[in-house]
Amino acid sequence: MGIARDIELLYEVSAFRNVERVWKQFLGTEVANNAEHTFRVIWIALTLGKYEGKVNLEKIIKMALIHDFEESRCGDVHYLSRQYTKRDKKMAIEDIFEGTILHDEFIKIFDEYEKRKTKESKIVKDADNLDVQIELSEIANKGNKLSATWKKHRDKYVYPKLFTKSARKFWQAFYKSNPHDWHLKSPRNRFNAGDWKR
Repeated sequence: MGIARDIELLYEVSAFRNVERVWKQFLGTEVANNAEHTFRVIWIALTLGKYEGKVNLEKIIKMALIHDFEESRCGDVHYLSRQYTKRDKKMAIEDIFEGTILHDEFIKIFDEYEKRKTKESKIVKDADNLDVQIELSEIANKGNKLSATWKKHRDKYVYPKLFTKSARKFWQAFYKSNPHDWHLKSPRNRFNAGDWKR
């Protein structure tokens, strides 16, 4: 199929931002779409990879890029809808990449991620779970009370499934963090270095 099929893939990548993450149904507030979620998972996975050391960072980036990409075809499911839905993630990812120049490499990476046997796949899965922690922290900071209820359940059921020491440290640190410190504590904002400094 050649370049025409590769262009179709790029359009599907673009449309990925229109795939909503379905837990918005419960939180009743804006949450990251799938493309935004994927973007942050890449950064979290790279950070964890650096903490864990001796990993293939290029593979981590590629794996994070593809970790939820099958949802472009079969959608996202939350903890309730998962009980009623059967998705064929393997068929979806195969169809997405069929006939593209990236097919062989990314199908192999997707399979590796799904098996969770390599250090890279474990790091990316941890990053996927940590992204939810960050988003729940951001939502709680906006006053959403459901995130506190989810904290209890996630601490009980998700935290024990984290693979890496780094992910467990980050998980705990998120509870003590302020989603606004990145700009409030910046040495070059108007309070600290600008015209509002006294």
